[in-house]
Amino acid sequence: MFILRSAVVAAAVATFANAAPSAFRHVVHEKREVESKDWVKGARIESDAIIPMRIGLTQTNLDKGYDYLMEVSHPESPKYGKYWSPEDVHDMFAPPEAHVEAVKNWIISFGIHSSRVVHSDNKGWIAFDATVEEAERLLLAEFYEHEHKHSSKVRVGTDKYHVPEHLQPHIDYITPGIKLTPVVKRRISVERRSSWSKKQPDRLVADDSSYVALHKNYNASVPASLAGCSFNMTPTCYRALYDIPFGKKATKGNSLGLYEQGDYFSKSDIDLFFATWEPYVPQGTYPVPALIDGANYSVPADSPDNGGEADVDIEIATSLIYPQTVTLYQVDDYIYAAEELATTNIFNTFLDALDGSYCNYTAYGETGDDPSIDAVYPDPQAGGYNGTRQCGVYKPTNVISASYGQAEADLPVNYTKRQCNEFMKLGLQGHSILIATGDYGVASFPDDGTANGCLGPEQTIFNPQYPNGCPYVTAVGGTMLYHGQTVNEPESVMNVDLGGTATNFSSAGGFSNYFPQPQYQKSAVEKYFHRANLTYPYYSEFEVNVSTTTGLYNRIGRGYPDVSANGAYFPIFLDGVQYHEFGTSLAAPLFASVLTLLNEERFAIGKGPIGFVNAVLYANPWVLNDITNGTNLGCGSEGFPATTGWDAATGLGTPNYPKMKSLFLSLP
Repeated sequence: MFILRSAVVAAAVATFANAAPSAFRHVVHEKREVESKDWVKGARIESDAIIPMRIGLTQTNLDKGYDYLMEVSHPESPKYGKYWSPEDVHDMFAPPEAHVEAVKNWIISFGIHSSRVVHSDNKGWIAFDATVEEAERLLLAEFYEHEHKHSSKVRVGTDKYHVPEHLQPHIDYITPGIKLTPVVKRRISVERRSSWSKKQPDRLVADDSSYVALHKNYNASVPASLAGCSFNMTPTCYRALYDIPFGKKATKGNSLGLYEQGDYFSKSDIDLFFATWEPYVPQGTYPVPALIDGANYSVPADSPDNGGEADVDIEIATSLIYPQTVTLYQVDDYIYAAEELATTNIFNTFLDALDGSYCNYTAYGETGDDPSIDAVYPDPQAGGYNGTRQCGVYKPTNVISASYGQAEADLPVNYTKRQCNEFMKLGLQGHSILIATGDYGVASFPDDGTANGCLGPEQTIFNPQYPNGCPYVTAVGGTMLYHGQTVNEPESVMNVDLGGTATNFSSAGGFSNYFPQPQYQKSAVEKYFHRANLTYPYYSEFEVNVSTTTGLYNRIGRGYPDVSANGAYFPIFLDGVQYHEFGTSLAAPLFASVLTLLNEERFAIGKGPIGFVNAVLYANPWVLNDITNGTNLGCGSEGFPATTGWDAATGLGTPNYPKMKSLFLSLP
């Protein structure tokens, strides 16, 4: 139970109590505006009960994060490639020591002896145990028990609390406070799928006899190994399409990281894929496990949890970068992993494991994991992971690909901003984070809030996706060859009719409702608006009220995708049966593999990793294949058309490996 009633502890606390607190002018710091639907306020807590107090200290210099990142990632910067250490990052954004001492002095002046006050190693919070009497006197608050409607658990909370006026800018969040911790994660009533390639029939086409007959006419103008690429996009086709070489300069520590959530790979299906399409990869070549908070590694081929997402990510990445390795960041125990594909959680468990300070630091009013959104460990449910939350247990790989995301509107804006700044911190340390944009054009997936995945009462407002809007990730859209085209012809926007709810299965793109356009892309976006001559009404505001706006998209929002790659007709095996898979879930690991190979080349000549690539690519769009045909439909519209230069369907374009190699090897 959250409340400790221990005579021994109470006596120890009382021993250090002072009678005369210093006088400060207090102001309300947080106040509950709406009563919780799940928790019922009960009795006032006894004054001698012991509660663990946590004060989240406001991080500093977050407003300078963009400038810091540009210093190490912009090609014209004299500090390009001079990445920060984790310690540098922690120190730069940690609360100043003067602020820490000021908050400590306030606590001590109210009778909390200094020996009881702990300042966390990551510098993000101050902790101490206090009696309720002390806590109420410190915060000018009243603490009550709150009983959960659907369990016997009890939590502590207050309707409002105060802090000294001069300290308010230094304090972001205090617990226990107005937010109450749910006992277990609660499912929401509307299915909100976190994976763009969730195990569903939408993205898979079985290779039955009618399908084979439809595509039996191979193109004779190219070698036999490339004759069917427009309907069977193998790794061999990828290499030819983008002039990608075989990996050969394997460097220790240059593994490609894959984020997976709720979907698991099958060893037998992976082996069958390599035997069929990439026989030079030895049988039994599997990813390096980096399992987080009770995550599983693999499942039998006939398991319903073998949905194809993990399989295809591993197959694409391994095929293109072998003998470099792939690292599998599989997150969460079976219970939470399953829930997260039906709820709004994403990335926090993963980021905890990469950066120990992320587990607990405070930013934008969010401290650590949000129990109303994220997994909570130890997991008391039957079969759950009973260990403590894994914080800072894995060093991030140089490049990480994630084919997961969801609508911005599904997440609190401050939750996304806190995560986005963590991506910024990873960029400062030289890591490249690639995200698949999604597969429903300017909409979200069907039934995400509305039947067609769009916003507004008429379901016509475009629904931007997260984390695409975060300016510190590289958002990867999808392209395709039309039937009968060869790898020597230009691609178009990925847009296919897969039937059912996926009649307009197309590369997601658009403009964020949460994040502004970063400086590195402003010129490209401005030129796009001029060239595309869009006639849709728009708005120019963040966190727009979709019930009243007359616009369809945010003209000043961060535009995405940044780049793109092929996302159609990749052959996979599920339980030994061959299918073809579609989606930007193919494009992200493909582009991530290209960056991994480029890192391999840089390491071979004594240079460091590429790191955050957006600034370089927007300054040098000539190293990408510009896509100028197609559009990404959705919300009853034609979506955003591909044009010359950057566009909101395919970004700057697809990889041109020789040109990218020439550019990145020329940089420091």
